Amino acid sequence: MVLESTIVCVDNSDYMRNGDFIPTRLQAQQDAVNLICHSKTRSNPENNVGLLTLASCEVLLTLTADVGRVLTKLHQVQPKGSMRFLNGIRIAHLALKHRQGKNHKMRIVVFVGSPIEEDEKELVKAAKRLKKEKVNVDIVNFGEENANTEKLTALVNALNGKEGTSSHLVTVPPGPVLSDALLSSPIFVGEDGATAVPGMGSGGYEFGVDPNEDPELALALRVSMEEQRARQEEDARKAAVDSAAEGTVTPAATNEEALLEQAIAMSMNPDGSSVDPTPVASDPTMLTEEEQIALAMQMSLQNSASSTAQNTPAPMETDDLGLAGAEKQEEEEDYSEVMNDPEFLQSVIENLPGVDPQSEAVRSAMGSLTKKDDSKKDNNEKDK
Repeated sequence: MVLESTIVCVDNSDYMRNGDFIPTRLQAQQDAVNLICHSKTRSNPENNVGLLTLASCEVLLTLTADVGRVLTKLHQVQPKGSMRFLNGIRIAHLALKHRQGKNHKMRIVVFVGSPIEEDEKELVKAAKRLKKEKVNVDIVNFGEENANTEKLTALVNALNGKEGTSSHLVTVPPGPVLSDALLSSPIFVGEDGATAVPGMGSGGYEFGVDPNEDPELALALRVSMEEQRARQEEDARKAAVDSAAEGTVTPAATNEEALLEQAIAMSMNPDGSSVDPTPVASDPTMLTEEEQIALAMQMSLQNSASSTAQNTPAPMETDDLGLAGAEKQEEEEDYSEVMNDPEFLQSVIENLPGVDPQSEAVRSAMGSLTKKDDSKKDNNEKDK
């Protein structure tokens, strides 16, 4: 980006009242100056812009980076008198000599909308002096292009010399908007073809191509853009479908995992005791660190309990049927002795609530039990 200090010379002669540029030459010139000031400051934040009038040859604003101040002074300009072209150029050159950044290149942008009174020889002489001082000049010729084009062309040729291209002349005929006509001019477009005003390159046309000049290229660019947009929409739609499918499969898998873990927990409790009321998380990664530790301890305790139960030796089966029969007989004798004990039965009946031990029904029941036990004893004695 080029460091540059620029003085903008505006034509505020009485010719600026004409309406061949909408709405007037003066207001069309103000819009163009606005674009130029913004392009200079945006191309490099250290660039400076100043403002000068050609009718009164008055410096309205010295070099500054504040475009707002430039526009404020610009809108205060009113048409009066006639233009003094060379005097304005000399004063602009003097203002550039007093710039703060001595490493800045010097440029003068002149708007010419009224007839130039100076002859061509004086203009060429002034141009050679400016070239010697390394001052570049951009001229916007509008409104009176038939009278001024020849003189201004000679001026710019003298500034550029045989091989120079740093100074430019832009002639705008009546009809189009002055600011739009300047957007594609060398004043705005740099050597690389890029404009200094963002979003306004190549005359503001879509894709930077004028469809009137090259309709086939403009159509090809538009079709390519539409195809790219369609591909992006298709990719977005596929991504949405895939994410929805993943969202439907994940809950089912989570439920299966939860059921499996519940079944494992129930199998770890073969005695039918209730499982720990703490819910088993379907996704352990969703638990906090403390909950994961608690869950691991719970599962380890359950595993140790189940392994202990499995490792306990089962009682060995024996074929000693006589020993089993003897144990069974002893148990029956123990029960028979208890049932034959009247005192024990009497104490049990007395402790039962709502039972009267002295009633006839209770006495008859106890008597029948004692008789049955006596008969069993007799039979056993006979068998022996």
